[in-house]
Amino acid sequence: MAIPVEEWYYEVPIVTRTYVTAAVLTSLAVQVGFVNQFQLYFAFDKTFYDRQFWRLFSTFLYFGPFSLDFLYHMFFLVRYSRMLEEGSFRNRPADYFWLLFLSSIALLLLSPLSNVPFLGYSLAFTLVYIWSRRNPFIRLNFIGLFVFSAPFLPWVLLGFSLLLNNHFPMSDMMGIAVGHIYYFFEDVWPLERNSGGRRWLKTPRIIVRLFEGIQENPPVIQEELFADNEFNNIPNTVENQPGLTEGEIPPDQQPPRSS
Repeated sequence: MAIPVEEWYYEVPIVTRTYVTAAVLTSLAVQVGFVNQFQLYFAFDKTFYDRQFWRLFSTFLYFGPFSLDFLYHMFFLVRYSRMLEEGSFRNRPADYFWLLFLSSIALLLLSPLSNVPFLGYSLAFTLVYIWSRRNPFIRLNFIGLFVFSAPFLPWVLLGFSLLLNNHFPMSDMMGIAVGHIYYFFEDVWPLERNSGGRRWLKTPRIIVRLFEGIQENPPVIQEELFADNEFNNIPNTVENQPGLTEGEIPPDQQPPRSS
């Protein structure tokens, strides 16, 4: 019989579960001395000149050594990543993976603007921002001090971090910026008249296939397509109407028979 922790673990959606597991294993590897944290942070020269390409991924996986701060960030990541994947990305693991992928690339491009060595905190803040904008009517209570709507959550956390650390949290701000860009192009821009409904950040088909496999249309869909020929101004020919032989006239184009 599965223990409660095991049941909870497998209830977490696949993308969130994989990311959090990799983050915990990375901190564990540093804790036991298998790797050094200085081998994990992102630096342009070390990544590309020294060909240490794993830094492109490890910078998002290391959240510090095991401590109360580590547990806080893991709870923070699991909570909002899970709610986002189970909410607006429900049954869409490929789209959620694509969100993480695009956000990671954007954060890597922004990293030279700051001295943030590890970008996992920024990525988590990106997820918080997107979740907050997609749940505008949820009311939150911040440590019992005041109640506010979900869209204010990133800014409340930003201000709280500023008070605790006494310096501007650039990593949090980078996460907010990337989250806003994704939210704009996915939720706002497609609704604009000039966009034509186009989604610039749509998940590529190859990513969908990696998660869901190649889905073939059942025969009934083909029948429905042919049933709409008149609406789509597609002529009934041998090529697009099954069951006809060469030279045979479609039934709807045959002259009426005399009785």
